[in-house]
Amino acid sequence: MDPEAARTVLESLELASNISNILDTGLDRHTLSVLIALCDLGVNPEALAVVVKELKREKISSSYSLPAAPSSLA
Repeated sequence: MDPEAARTVLESLELASNISNILDTGLDRHTLSVLIALCDLGVNPEALAVVVKELKREKISSSYSLPAAPSSLA
């Protein structure tokens, strides 16, 4: 990749990261770069949004699950 293209990619990622932070999406730069790359490959952005929301929902629900009961020492 030539330096000009690399600079453009980094600037675009920085802009997307700033927008993500303003919207409080909770997505880090790495995740954003993966999502952008998937869109560039033709993956439907709306489908990606559904997957991201579902993964966040699963993460939240698993963090609220009760810890396993300690095993008794007999």
